[in-house]
Amino acid sequence: MKKTDVLVIGGSAAGIVAATTGKAFYPDKSFMLLRKEKQVMVPCGIPYIFCTLESSDQNIIPDAALTGAGIELKIDEAVCVDQEKKICTTADGSEIAFGKLVFATGSKPAVPGWLKGADLENVFIIPKDKEYLDQFRKKLMEFEKIVILGGGFIGVEVADELNKTQKAVTIVEMLPYVLNLAFDEELAAKAQACLVDRGVNVRSNVRVQELAGNGKVSDVVLSNGDTIAADAVILSTGYRPNITLAQEAGFEINNMGFIKVNEYMRTANSDFFAVGDCAEKHSFITRSLKGVMLASTACAEGRIAGMNLYKLSTLRAFNGNVSIFCTNIGNTSFGAAGVTEALANERGFDVITATFEGVDKHPGTLPGTQQQIIKLVVSRDSGVVLGGEVVGGATTGEFTNLIGFMIQNNMTIDALLTAQIGTHPLLTASPTAYPLIKVAEMVAKKRRAA
Repeated sequence: MKKTDVLVIGGSAAGIVAATTGKAFYPDKSFMLLRKEKQVMVPCGIPYIFCTLESSDQNIIPDAALTGAGIELKIDEAVCVDQEKKICTTADGSEIAFGKLVFATGSKPAVPGWLKGADLENVFIIPKDKEYLDQFRKKLMEFEKIVILGGGFIGVEVADELNKTQKAVTIVEMLPYVLNLAFDEELAAKAQACLVDRGVNVRSNVRVQELAGNGKVSDVVLSNGDTIAADAVILSTGYRPNITLAQEAGFEINNMGFIKVNEYMRTANSDFFAVGDCAEKHSFITRSLKGVMLASTACAEGRIAGMNLYKLSTLRAFNGNVSIFCTNIGNTSFGAAGVTEALANERGFDVITATFEGVDKHPGTLPGTQQQIIKLVVSRDSGVVLGGEVVGGATTGEFTNLIGFMIQNNMTIDALLTAQIGTHPLLTASPTAYPLIKVAEMVAKKRRAA
């Protein structure tokens, strides 16, 4: 029987970070990471294997990140965890005794049970499975008319990539606009317009009735009676947590289907943790349960679990999910952090919002200058930043992260107005028209007038 002080089950972002962080904080402990995949994909890079990357081989996380840190890697599938005996049994019959265990079992694509025709040939999902994706990608190149069900981030990114290969791509989204859960409608509309301008057909505000075809999919039937011809259909309809192993071991699962954990990513059994897509999440702002699954969140949870394996610290706790997203469509990037204005109103917050439009270099006549839009959602009474949305160029991702930091640290508009910044003509907007400062001024003016 193999023995290890800490066993991490799952080899994607959350598992890797939990293991490497744990080893860094507790170097005298032995760590083993158990995963069933021979190679692990970079989760957020998967859409880009359809065009930008030459093959999925360019989207692999090197095992050296683990082995170089002194973590033992075992390629096998965990089939049973005995919570009392602290033994994990694998598919090859091995038994691994452990002192602590971290579930990082991730998620799997959700196929709507009500969708008639989902089992037809040439209907695909987007798992984090290299072998499946390689076969899927090869077959997809044979087709011309591709319909993607779901206009979330993965659906949008896959659509944009396939559009680059001159495929006839259509997104079907039941909300008014693509990315409508992450962005307020005025900015989601801009994202949809970007896609359409690039040649992607978008059918929004309509549901899919069924997939039709004789053995192979040939048509997507919409709820309004319209039909879209399809050589292939890609289901980008979300993911569900992979919690079977933990559930069978007797761990509590919340009503959204995630492994229940506290702010240290611990389960009710203090020797067992869960991180990443399989672990329970609460909103940092609203405190409600959330179903958001992001690699960045998974890494934060992995770090917190790794740091708290043997010694808890209130300074190293996960205080809620901020939901920080970003994506790119052509030359335009979109980012969002925290709550949208619509969600803030729905949850009962009294908020003020403002939007500033400027440019990302100064002067604006410099080559490569792009429009930059920043929207902030701010608590009316306290002035605390609750959310923000960004549209612009290459700086969008970092602006979005900056807004995320502001939210997590309960930063106020007044603090933002007195913040010191560094600027450069080729790298940032003008110091006299810095977007975050200008939008803060607009919010402050509205607060004074209230």
